[in-house]
Amino acid sequence: MSRINTNVQSLIAQRNLRNNNQTLATSLERLSTGLRINRGGDDPAGLIASENLRAEKTALGSAISNAERAQQVVNIAEGGLQEVSGLLNELEGLVTTTANDAGLSEEEKQANQLQVDSILQTIDRVAGATSFQGNRLLNGNLDYSVESVNAEVSDFQVNGAKLGFGDTREVEVLVTQSAQVAGFLLSFGGALDLGAASDTFVIEIGGALGSRELSFASGTTLDSIRDAINTFSDVTGVEATVSATGVILNSTEFGSSESVSVKVVDDGNIATANTGIYNLSSTDTNVANTTIASTFANASNPVTDEGQDVGAVINGITAVTDGTSASINTDFLSVVVDLNSGGSAPNAQNLGAIDAFTITGGGADFQLAGFVDIAGKVSLGIGNVAARSIGRTTDSAGTVYNLADLGAGKSLNLVDGDLDTAQKAVRGAISEISTLRGRLGSFQQNTIGATIRSLGVSLENTTAAESAIRDTDFARESAELTRGQILVSAATSTLSIANSQPQNVLSLLG
Repeated sequence: MSRINTNVQSLIAQRNLRNNNQTLATSLERLSTGLRINRGGDDPAGLIASENLRAEKTALGSAISNAERAQQVVNIAEGGLQEVSGLLNELEGLVTTTANDAGLSEEEKQANQLQVDSILQTIDRVAGATSFQGNRLLNGNLDYSVESVNAEVSDFQVNGAKLGFGDTREVEVLVTQSAQVAGFLLSFGGALDLGAASDTFVIEIGGALGSRELSFASGTTLDSIRDAINTFSDVTGVEATVSATGVILNSTEFGSSESVSVKVVDDGNIATANTGIYNLSSTDTNVANTTIASTFANASNPVTDEGQDVGAVINGITAVTDGTSASINTDFLSVVVDLNSGGSAPNAQNLGAIDAFTITGGGADFQLAGFVDIAGKVSLGIGNVAARSIGRTTDSAGTVYNLADLGAGKSLNLVDGDLDTAQKAVRGAISEISTLRGRLGSFQQNTIGATIRSLGVSLENTTAAESAIRDTDFARESAELTRGQILVSAATSTLSIANSQPQNVLSLLG
C-alpha cells in the first residue's frame, strides 16, 4: 500500500530520532557536569536522598570546625592555667623559705611578702585577661550558675552539665551510708590510776599521717592526756576529746583512708576496772559501744580502726565517694558534692534524699555533632581561678581561708601570719589548678580528639554514599554516549530514506 499524504515510516523515524537525541543529550549533560542527577526528573528518590546526604555533609564539616575551634579555646585556657601553676609553685617555695624563722631577718620576710603580693596580683591578672575573641575563660564566665544550695552541702563543683534551651537541672543526692571518722575510746575511769607513783603509762597513738609515743604518770588528768595527744594532731592525723570516763580518739578527717591505731607499750599496772580500749558507736562516734576492743594489757599489738566513706547516689547514678565527698561523671552531668555533718552526731550525714542544688545555666557549650540537639552538645565548666576563689582551706579553729589571705596584712601573710595554714592554702590551690588542667587535657584528648577523628570518618562515608547516588559513572555514560551517537546517526539515515520513499508513487502515474 502506497500513500503520500501520511508518511508513517517518517513519523516513526522522527520519533526514534527525537528519543535518541534526548538520550544523547542526557549522556552529554552527565559527562559534562559529572553528575548523574542534575534535576528532580533524573531520579526523584535519588535526588531526595542525595540532598539529605549533602545536608549531613555540610553539618559534619561544621561540627569538625566546631571541634577544632573548641581545641583552640581549651589551648588558650590551658596556657593561662600553666602560668598560674608556675606562680603557685613559686608561692610554695616562698612559704617554705619564710617558715625558716630563725634564719631570716625581718627585711627578708618583707621582701618575700612583696613577691607574694606580686604573684597574687599576677594570678588575678591572668584570670581576668585570658580570653578567646573577648570571651574571658578563667574569670568564672564559663562556670555554672547554681541556686537553692541545700544546707547539708558544704561545697560543690559542677564540671559539666548539659542543659536544653531555658532548662535547669536538679541535682539530687540520696545518702545511703554516712561518712565516719576512725576512732576509739580510751577508758581510764577518771585520772590515771597506776600501780605505783613511779609507774608510767606509755602509749603509741597512730593515724593516717604518722604516730607518736606518749608517756603519762599516775594521776595525770584526762584533760592533760587530751592536750598531749592534740599537740601532735598535725603529724598523726588524730585528735582527742574528753568524755565522762576517758579520752575519745578520732581521725581528723573522714573516710576509709583514715585510721586510728592504739598500741600500749607499758600499761603501768593500771587499775583494770572499767579501763581499756572501746570501739565507738557506729551511729554516733561520740559514744562508745559496750563491747571492749582490748584491755590495755592486751594492746601490746596495735588495735586499729578505719573510717568510712559516705555512700551516695546522685541523680540515679551510684557515686564515687571519698570521705564526705561524692561525685559522678556522665555525659549529661559531672558534679562533685561535699556533704556537711548533718546527722545525729557531728560526723554522720543524714541518710535519705537531699535536694542538693539547682543548675540554672552557664558553662561552655560546644556543638560537636552534625545534629543540633542535647546529645550532640558537650558542656564544660571552668571556674574562676583568681586568688580569692582558689586554695580554700580551714584552720584548726574552723576559720575558712583562701589563697588571697596570703596578701600583706591578712591572716596568712608571710611576716606574722599562720604559715601552716598558708601552705595548706597554696597546696590546695595547686591541687585545684592541676586538677582543672587535667580535666581540660582529658577533654582535649578524649573528647575533642576522638570527636574529630569520628566525624572525619563519618564525613568520608557520607560523602561516599552521596557520590554513589548522585555522581556520574563515566564508564557507563561513555558507553551510553557512543550508543546514542550511533542511534542518532542511524535514525537520521532512516528518516532520510523514509522521507524519500513517497516519491516512488510517481512511477505509478506513468
